[in-house]
Amino acid sequence: MNNRRAFLAATTALAFAFSAGQALAQKKYDIGASDIEIKIGQTVPFSGAYSVYANIGKTQAAYFKMINDQGGINGRKINLIQYDDAYSPPKTVEQVRKLVEGDEVLFTFQLIGTAANAAVQKYLNGKKVPQLLASTGAARFNDPQNYPWTMAYNPNYVSEGRIYAKYILANHPNAKIGVLYQNDDMGRDYLAGLKSGLGNKANMIVGEVSYEVTDPTVDSQVVKLKSMGVDLFYDASTPKFAAQAIKKLADLGWTPVHILDINASPVSATLKPAGLDISKGIISTNYGKDPGDPQWKDDAGVKAFFAFMDKYFPEGDKLNTINTYAYSVAELLVQVLKQCGDDLTRENVMKQAAGIKGYTPSLALPGIKINTGPNDYRVNKQMQMMKFNGERWELFGPIIEDSGPSG
Repeated sequence: MNNRRAFLAATTALAFAFSAGQALAQKKYDIGASDIEIKIGQTVPFSGAYSVYANIGKTQAAYFKMINDQGGINGRKINLIQYDDAYSPPKTVEQVRKLVEGDEVLFTFQLIGTAANAAVQKYLNGKKVPQLLASTGAARFNDPQNYPWTMAYNPNYVSEGRIYAKYILANHPNAKIGVLYQNDDMGRDYLAGLKSGLGNKANMIVGEVSYEVTDPTVDSQVVKLKSMGVDLFYDASTPKFAAQAIKKLADLGWTPVHILDINASPVSATLKPAGLDISKGIISTNYGKDPGDPQWKDDAGVKAFFAFMDKYFPEGDKLNTINTYAYSVAELLVQVLKQCGDDLTRENVMKQAAGIKGYTPSLALPGIKINTGPNDYRVNKQMQMMKFNGERWELFGPIIEDSGPSG
């Protein structure tokens, strides 16, 4: 009898040891991940000319605090380390190296700005550290063959440009288009997307004028486009310069159809400084719900966002779309990390980010879903047109999807 008990005890002990070993074997970690935390790093322009985007970092820090208060992700807390780069690429390089080599983060998350991300893309890919959900839409950040460790969150600027082209061809087929664009990857991508979408109608573009981010104003560029007989003004810029352009159009008494890229569409950052009255009629596009739009007052996603802001970021502006943007990216990251389970290797993080299927963010417009793949890292490929009514943006028309090449 004693022998039998001893045998059973030994067998049970072996089975337990085997199952425990299996459980341990299932957990895989790279630097920055453990049983208790997931360490991620971010640079944010908390200071400098682009500090309007500081709210992205503030909202995301608050969001991850909420997630941690709820128990974290699969029992692990998110440890978000943020550094100010003042929107200066050399500073971004310095801070990202510090995050990777000093803080030893698992990956970088939502580095803000096209130039900032471009400055560290080769470094992060060389180190095989995910540059995840970068805050840029430049086409160079959707190149999984050459840069498999980089994935941007923002709508691809080329894709967005092609969506505007679809709208123009359907609604303004005889337009004389004038383009104002920022002379960097962002602006050039918007122009390339417009031309790609117009196809053999690209000769509708009668003028292209660029500006540098160091220029004091874009007044002379706007005057030049008016002199070319333009009747559709395609404005591929950022909030400061978009506000200047809106003011100059009003000063000139010039009223072309005005299309404004999504980066420059926030009411608080662009249209209020320019003047809400003179911004009326501007057309842009969106993929998320505007919390200031009364049609979403009973929407579950918007209600949850308001509750989050009240509790975790009470000093933040609930109607600022920069904050809803930040919230949505943080929400998507949580989805990716949930999909990772107990395999928190850098390779699996990228695999899961490139394997999102039919995911509907809580603040996405109805009908919009996120799908990514190993050969298409674009997160947001669907958008809906909107027009500013003098107080807020109003959506119109169908969901438009860019079906063009992914690059």
